[in-house]
Amino acid sequence: MQTSKQVQSLPAYLFSVFHKKKVALMAQGIDVIDLGIGAPDLPTPPFIIDTLAEEARKPENHKYSPYGGCLEFKSAVVAFYKNHYEVELNIDSEVLALIGSKEGIAHLIRAVLNPGDGVLTPDPGYPVYQSAIHLAHGATVRFPLDEENGYVPKFDHISDRDIDRSKMMLLNYPNNPTGGTVGIETFEEAVRFAKKHKLSLIHDAAYDLVTFKDYQAPSLMQVPGAKQRSVEFGSLSKSFNMSGWRIGYVVGNQELIRALSVVKSNMDTSQFLPIQKAAAKALQSDFSSVRSNNLTYEQRIDMMMDALADMNISATKPRGTFFVWAKVPEGYTSQGFAEKMLDEAGIIITPGTAFGQNGEGYFRISLSVPIERLHEATLRMKKAMKGG
Repeated sequence: MQTSKQVQSLPAYLFSVFHKKKVALMAQGIDVIDLGIGAPDLPTPPFIIDTLAEEARKPENHKYSPYGGCLEFKSAVVAFYKNHYEVELNIDSEVLALIGSKEGIAHLIRAVLNPGDGVLTPDPGYPVYQSAIHLAHGATVRFPLDEENGYVPKFDHISDRDIDRSKMMLLNYPNNPTGGTVGIETFEEAVRFAKKHKLSLIHDAAYDLVTFKDYQAPSLMQVPGAKQRSVEFGSLSKSFNMSGWRIGYVVGNQELIRALSVVKSNMDTSQFLPIQKAAAKALQSDFSSVRSNNLTYEQRIDMMMDALADMNISATKPRGTFFVWAKVPEGYTSQGFAEKMLDEAGIIITPGTAFGQNGEGYFRISLSVPIERLHEATLRMKKAMKGG
């Protein structure tokens, strides 16, 4: 059987490769601590599960959802943006329910690109961006994010050639993998840049509520005029520990949302209604569960930062996400250090190069395991670093 050239030429999804290695090691009796993939280990809040169970018992919820999502979920998204960001949204044209934001981003790229169109993509950045662009027959046009600039784009350093060949620009804050965060002024500059160069601007805000201390992540939609060229993707996966539920949304420019809805209406029939209604309950809550999650993540971050400092490994404490982006010790490449940790310590970490060539010299730790396991991981890391 022959598959498409796009599928044949697509590298295996990095985290599926790690999972296979993990399964193989566990089959050998090795206790593997997985600090690779960013899947929350904390439970979904009980009130959300209770809502799902209640709604799942209603026969009327077993029919197809409206293609754009049910009224309850879309209304909750509108209310969330009004209450959290003071942003008004038109429920009919500026909101769309998604089967997780990953799906939505991939389908939007397909909805907008023609073969050969470029997408300005952060490097380092979430690997799915490049995969989605590739499958849409587009071209990934990388722009660097660097530690010296706080992982904020240097818009004036992007070449005219790269801009001219691009139709779209992707941003992601709080940032995966670096944990970098921005203020509203970065989004203001991004909107000006997109308007000047006639680009569609896409913001992946999957970690918008995973923040610490007094930092609150801004929304791209707070910038005046953002809706003219921009959309923002949101997810309940990280903030409400609902990654397996597959529920998210996109808001903003009605033309981009309409194009995405055309693709989606021909590819899926939205998410199971009880999941949408449970997600609506989450967005309408007092967010105490989110704050509790963030306190847990911050405790884990503090512990990991102290342990890395003891190993003379440099890292900046993030203000958002549950990732720590750290420099590899002297004498190692990103891949080499990740392999050492797996082979000698039974720990999966993600080499920075998995997120682009600008990730060389770094590795990412996901803090999505209990603090006891994190402590065990740091002890193993220290032992491996000492050579035994």
